[in-house]
Amino acid sequence: MFSFPTLRSSFFITISLLVLLLICSLKFVKRPSKVPTVAPAKPTEFLVEEPSSDTLQESSSNDSKMPSMCYQPPTRLLGQLKPAEISHITKEQAQEISKIEAARDSVKQSYDAFLVLDVEATCLQGTGFEWPNEIIEWPVCLLRWKTKSVKGKASQLEIVDEFRSFVKPTWRPQLSQFCTHLTGITQAQVNHAPAFPKVLKMFARFLSQHGLIDPKNGRPLQRFCWCSDGPFDIRDFVVKQCFISNIPMPSWLKGDVLDVRRVVSVWAATDGAPDSKQIRTGLATSYHYRSLNIPQQLGALALGPFQGRVHSGIDDTRNVARIIIELARRGIRLEPNTPINPNRRWQWMGRPGEVLEYCLI
Repeated sequence: MFSFPTLRSSFFITISLLVLLLICSLKFVKRPSKVPTVAPAKPTEFLVEEPSSDTLQESSSNDSKMPSMCYQPPTRLLGQLKPAEISHITKEQAQEISKIEAARDSVKQSYDAFLVLDVEATCLQGTGFEWPNEIIEWPVCLLRWKTKSVKGKASQLEIVDEFRSFVKPTWRPQLSQFCTHLTGITQAQVNHAPAFPKVLKMFARFLSQHGLIDPKNGRPLQRFCWCSDGPFDIRDFVVKQCFISNIPMPSWLKGDVLDVRRVVSVWAATDGAPDSKQIRTGLATSYHYRSLNIPQQLGALALGPFQGRVHSGIDDTRNVARIIIELARRGIRLEPNTPINPNRRWQWMGRPGEVLEYCLI
């Protein structure tokens, strides 16, 4: 049997071994790392943070690699950026900024295209719009929107094509000296030109090539609006010419017209008020205003001088197109404001195609 001192010694040895094993086991146990405290996140803001010039320079080389869904345009527009910042903007960023600028003042526009027409016609000194004028130049500028939102808002128009043809008069084929001096059109130019019915067929092909009308029946395929300086071109000259040529007025020529002169004259009468974008072209029918010719309209809109020769059909048309483009840029809705009556008659009209000479005395 063991003595008491021996048992006591064994007990302390056993306890010591257990303590040693416990200490060793604690050294090999991985302590949990301290979790840092995180501040609560702020609500998501949708305003894009404005980049510094250094950021713009660094991002310009990486924009091509950046997915389109991650691209966010800068909040400031081109007019607000410094020259040093503009030099670092990529082409894609500039295009995006231009779209923002265009959409800033855009309004809903109902028409997809605009046909600007300013004809020249035969005339005698001292005669007015009651005279049986014959069209001798048919110039048209086709305008379309650069971009248009799904809601129909747009503000940037551009000339996409032009059509021009001289026209041979048939009732009185000889041009007066006054007419040549006024329009710049010579006798030789109209002598070699097609007659009005042929010009309309040529122009119908132009419209169908641009997808505006059906080439088989002439029905409109898109919403387009005729535009002119004043109401005279289609309301007077085209209606009279169709009668003299003894042809029906084409369906794509019928309908109301946008009288650009009326719109600009009303706009000028309001002194370009801040709410001028609310001007509707129909308001001009009852508004007292001073009628402005093309050079005066250009001046009222600060577009600079007339480009080309006044009373040259194609030059008049191009300058009217400039005016329409500016009206759209200023946020004015472009809508017809002049009714057209294809069956309108003048006192010198006899049977279809017949001009009563005795009524002109």
